[in-house]
Amino acid sequence: MGIGRNVLSVTLAISLAACGGGDSSPPITGGATPTPTPTPTTAGCSLSERQDFAFAVFNEWYLFPDLLDTTVNKANHSTVQSYIDALVAPARAQNKDKGFSFVTSIKEENELINSGSSAGFGIRLGYDTANNRVFVIEAFESAPAFPQGFDRGVELISLGTSASTLVSISSVMASEGPQGVINRLGPSDPGLQRTFVIRQLNGTESQVTVTKADFSLDAVSDRYGALTLNDNGKLVGYINLRTFIVSDAAGDLRTAFQSFRDQGVTEIILDFRYNGGGLVSIAELMGDLMGRNRVGQVFSRTVLRPSKASENETEFFQTEAGSIQPTKVAVIGRGGTASASELVTNSLIPYLGNNIALVGTNTSGKPVGQFGFDLAACDDRIRAVTFQTENADGNGEYFSGLAGVMPNTCQANDDISNQLGDPAEASVARALAFLRDGAASCTPITGTPGFQGVQSRSASEKQLLQPDNPSAVQREVPGLF
Repeated sequence: MGIGRNVLSVTLAISLAACGGGDSSPPITGGATPTPTPTPTTAGCSLSERQDFAFAVFNEWYLFPDLLDTTVNKANHSTVQSYIDALVAPARAQNKDKGFSFVTSIKEENELINSGSSAGFGIRLGYDTANNRVFVIEAFESAPAFPQGFDRGVELISLGTSASTLVSISSVMASEGPQGVINRLGPSDPGLQRTFVIRQLNGTESQVTVTKADFSLDAVSDRYGALTLNDNGKLVGYINLRTFIVSDAAGDLRTAFQSFRDQGVTEIILDFRYNGGGLVSIAELMGDLMGRNRVGQVFSRTVLRPSKASENETEFFQTEAGSIQPTKVAVIGRGGTASASELVTNSLIPYLGNNIALVGTNTSGKPVGQFGFDLAACDDRIRAVTFQTENADGNGEYFSGLAGVMPNTCQANDDISNQLGDPAEASVARALAFLRDGAASCTPITGTPGFQGVQSRSASEKQLLQPDNPSAVQREVPGLF
C-alpha cells in the first residue's frame, strides 16, 4: 500500500503534547513545514478522543475533501479504523481510497522503517481457492524458514502448533477459507513455533518445526535480486526489488546499476510483482539510476488538495554516478504491485514511449500517498491519503491499475515452479520476449486492478495470502508471514 510520503519521500508527523496542545513545529523530513492539524481539546486516549483526532486530520488534509462523509456519527463505531472507513466511504465507492487510509502503530511502523526487520517465518504465501492449496511464493534468506526447506514453489500440506495438532491445509481452506490459514500461522511474535508438513517441487514431503524470529527484510536478494541475463548474446539487466521500505536497498541498487553500466546494459527488467511500495526516496533513486542524460528533467510531481497547494512538490532526476539511460524497460507487475512501484513505472512512461511494457497482470492502482499524523500518547499514527502523484506529462489517474495507462501490456503467469530471475520463469520469459520482439506477440492485460488470479498449480497463479487487518510490514510486503 505504501507508507506515505516517506512512502512518497516525506514523513509528516503531527504530535499532540500530553497537555492537549498542538506542536506548532512538527518534525518533518524534507518538504515545507505544513500548518499543524487542528487538535482535540483533550489529549486522552479514549476511543472518542482518538476519533476526534482522526476527524481533525481528515477534515484538514484529506486529498478528496468532497468525498469525505463528515456526517458520520463516531458513536456508531467501536474502533478508530471503522470510523476512518466510514469517513472515507464516498472516496472508496469511487475507487479512490481502497483501504489506503488507516490507523497504525507509531512504534511498529518506526521500527520497520528504521531497522528494516520483521518477526516471523520469513515467507511470502499465495493461495489457490479453486483447489484449496497454499504455496510459498518467495522466501527471505535470512529468515527462520528458508534454511528448513521453505522456498518458492514449496506447498504447505498441513499446519499445527505441534506434530500432534497438524491439520491439513486443504481442510482448513475448505471450511474456513484463507483467513483460517492466517489464524493458524499465529501472531508475529519471536519464539512462536509452528509445525508444518511441506512438499517440495520434486514431490518430496517432510515435517519441520519453525520458530518465528526477527529477520532482515533484504530488499534485493543476494540470489536473484540483481542479475545480468544473457538473451541470445544480448545482455539484459534484471532487478527484483521486494520492497521500497528498506532504506539500505539504496546501496544494492547502486551496485547493480553500476554493474549494468560497466557491461553496457541498456535494456532492463524491473520485477515488482509482489512489491507493495515503501520509501519514495528509494523510488526516486531508482529513477535517478535510470536517468542518465535526464538530470534536471521532471521525474514526478506530488499534488495535494487545493487548500494545501503550497505543499506541492516536483521531483527532478538527479545525478547518480552509476546511472544508465535504458532504451527498453519491461516491468513485471501483479495485483500486489502498488504505490512506489507504480510511481516508478508511471514516471518512466514519458521518457520511453512505446519502449516500455507492463508484464504479468494488472496492478493495484494506487496513484495516491499518505502523510502520517501522530497521536503519540496513544501510539496512533493516522495514515491519511493526502496527495496524488503525476508523471512529467501530468498523468496520474491509474486508480484502475497501470494496465490502462501503459503503452504496452503483456499477460504472463506467475510461474512458481521456477525461481524469480530465471529466464525460464513465465513472466521473466515474457519480459525478455517484449525486449527482444516488442509487443506484437503479447496478449494485452485486462481485468480488475489488484487481482492476482486464482487458478490451479498447473497455471501457477496464486493470490497473495493477506490478513484483513495487516501489520505495518504486511502492508508494505504483502503476503509476508
